[in-house]
Amino acid sequence: MRNICMKVSYDGTNYNGFQTQPDGNAIQDHLEKAIKMLTGEQVKIHASGRTDAGVHAVGQVFHFHTESQIPVERWCLALNSRLPHDIMVTEAREVPLDFHSRRNAKRKTYRYTINANQFPDLFRRNTELHHPGRLNVEAMSEGLQHLIGTHDFTSFASRHSTKPSHIRTVYDAHIERDQSMCRPGTRDQGLIHVYITGNGFLQHMVRIIVGTLLEVGKGRKKPEDIAKILQAQDRMKAGPTAESKGLMLWNVEYENFDQKH
Repeated sequence: MRNICMKVSYDGTNYNGFQTQPDGNAIQDHLEKAIKMLTGEQVKIHASGRTDAGVHAVGQVFHFHTESQIPVERWCLALNSRLPHDIMVTEAREVPLDFHSRRNAKRKTYRYTINANQFPDLFRRNTELHHPGRLNVEAMSEGLQHLIGTHDFTSFASRHSTKPSHIRTVYDAHIERDQSMCRPGTRDQGLIHVYITGNGFLQHMVRIIVGTLLEVGKGRKKPEDIAKILQAQDRMKAGPTAESKGLMLWNVEYENFDQKH
């Protein structure tokens, strides 16, 4: 028996999230189907975490046990030829049998992208939230800093969250701007990338944070209100949940991730 760990990128636009669904149209369903086509085995894959419908990933990690002797360097190309064009396995390695993609994950980073230009990007419209109105990006960045540390994130969790604890640690939260596509002489503000790294995330947590930051950017809330919202532990105090399409699972980090050769 072997334990194969992989990294997969996907455009989540046309899928019902990562976790398997009754209609068979989740990322997990398509990956397991491709593995069965390749090896004849009906495996169950385990991911670093689930993503909601419409959410994307460039660094989703998953693992599965197999008796297949296919060399590890051949897995990516073999699976990609059996996967839809918007799902792509980019890395494969053999790991110890006790490795688990979710339980061994130490840090996860999500990126949320806001296109603050007058017009949406025709070619990236499915992976960006378009907001043509003027935003105070500096105030948004200031507000974001209040989330760093270990807190109860109930205010930024879905009311349907079933987690026994809403305490999470945010190690880093910052904004990066890309103004390369701004047109001269316009009010274009470019792309606003919100990066949040933590030890784990609650349902809709990043999207609610972004929805609240947009309220700050519009001047409806002040940067220091983020701290008050956090302390309130009340979902009603935070802003709306931002659309899923702007969210991307960016990276998952592990400690002592030894690769077998």
